[in-house]
Amino acid sequence: MIRIFCKNTGTFKEFNEGVTLAEVADSFDFPKPYPIISAFVNNVSEGLKYRVYGRKDVQFLDYTTYSGRSVYSRSLCFVLSKAVRDLFPGAHISMKRPISKGYYCTLTKADGSSASTDDISAIQARMAEIIAADRPFRRQEASLDEAVEMFRRHGYEDKVKLLQTSGQVYITYYTLDGEPDYFYDALVPSTGYLKIFALEPLEGGILLRIPDRHHPDRLAPKLSQPKTFQAFLESTRWNKIMGLSNVGDVNLACQKGLARELIQVSEALQEKKIVKMAEAIYDGYNTRGIRLVLITGPSSSGKSTVCRRLSIQLLACGLKPIFFSTDDYFVNRVETPKFPDGSYDFDNFDTVDHDMLQKDILRLLAGEEVEIPHYNFVTGLREWNGRKIKMDDESILIVEGLHALNPDLTDHISDDIKYRIFINTITSISLDDHNCIPTSDNRLLRRILRDYNKGAFSARESIAQWPNVRRAEVQWIYPFQENADVLFNSAYLVEFAVLRSHAEQILSTVPKNCPEYSEASRLLKFLHYFTPVSDAEIPGTSLLKEFVGGGYNTSFKR
Repeated sequence: MIRIFCKNTGTFKEFNEGVTLAEVADSFDFPKPYPIISAFVNNVSEGLKYRVYGRKDVQFLDYTTYSGRSVYSRSLCFVLSKAVRDLFPGAHISMKRPISKGYYCTLTKADGSSASTDDISAIQARMAEIIAADRPFRRQEASLDEAVEMFRRHGYEDKVKLLQTSGQVYITYYTLDGEPDYFYDALVPSTGYLKIFALEPLEGGILLRIPDRHHPDRLAPKLSQPKTFQAFLESTRWNKIMGLSNVGDVNLACQKGLARELIQVSEALQEKKIVKMAEAIYDGYNTRGIRLVLITGPSSSGKSTVCRRLSIQLLACGLKPIFFSTDDYFVNRVETPKFPDGSYDFDNFDTVDHDMLQKDILRLLAGEEVEIPHYNFVTGLREWNGRKIKMDDESILIVEGLHALNPDLTDHISDDIKYRIFINTITSISLDDHNCIPTSDNRLLRRILRDYNKGAFSARESIAQWPNVRRAEVQWIYPFQENADVLFNSAYLVEFAVLRSHAEQILSTVPKNCPEYSEASRLLKFLHYFTPVSDAEIPGTSLLKEFVGGGYNTSFKR
């Protein structure tokens, strides 16, 4: 007999060795408003078919958890792939990226045509049949050579490249009615778990819609994100020209010694975009009187570096950039909004003294000299240290911060003189055609590195804070993304390869006996798919240097 501690109930029970997590879940009585999808076993994510052979701590998860949603979405992608192969032999389906509260996919049939509306309806109907049949997902193991040969026979060259460059000896894959597929983490036990989904056309492809994170019994409301989608397409055009669709392609390029070239091109593409933004601002300055540039983006998107590089390009246009951060206008800590548990909500809009900030902007635009405060993060107090700025006729004021695009921050200032920039990290490649890279993983890794290198927080603390950071972004930042004049993508094609060597050591400091280990373990497993690239290849002016260290610290604040 083995003893299992259920974290959901805080109690122990004894079971026979080899019991599955699904059987264990049924034995413990705790509220289960939604089906249990997966579990953390000793703080590591596992599927419900996992068999327990020793004493373990187990926490059961449903769709309202990040891990549960990931398991559900991966499983649904397998069903979609299976339905396509059933209906359209020789077709190629690729799950590109999460967008609009779903997953954007492309389908190319054997004759080269894309999916019609009728095709999409047929695929949805076939998926519903597979789900109604409650077919099991079967977990298999094979040597790397066996797996490569099997996936090559099935025409999955994307998986062949990924596995061949991953350095693994044995791999785990899944089958559904004999059809093999590879996923880098667990699936649900069977297709019957996947009742909530829908397919619909989107921009020449297919949107796979998934359940709402707060109400898993219904679909997530679809978001219209045309600018975000165009930014994604812009990021993939060069990849397509170079033949770099997935991580396996990038790994092979790096192993051939092309990492420096890929980095140089990525830097050139970003600088080209920054130049275009500077020219647009300069044109707007001359034609409609642009005087205020507002820059925002989620945590660790690279706002500070983009501000510096944009300032250089504005100087080259003959303008005089002056910038400060909304962080300078934080209220004193005792006035900071709090969560229900009493902890500080540092990302809340009311963390910023927006009344004072807007008054100072209006004074600057009127030609007055203004003393800009400085927020002391150690004392939690706003201070005035004699930093005064004043605009003249050639000046452009740049305001950067999490809430810079919130209309309430500058509602007394004419939109005609504003230029809005939203910075995001839109990863343009996937692990393989059926495994999207989570949209926020590069930002989380960036934040962990930056916090650790600055001595601000340990990896464990950064991971613990991340759920609140993400919730704040959804509430306070992303709603204004589509209002931007331009979306800037700060992601790099080889970013994970560069971050790997830094992040592995830092993530290994997270203790195995804490809840944050589950995320650290997932990130470590994920990073192993990337051929490491030295940050010596990264130029000092690169946005990535903001996170790995060693970059320049030029300031254009005046």
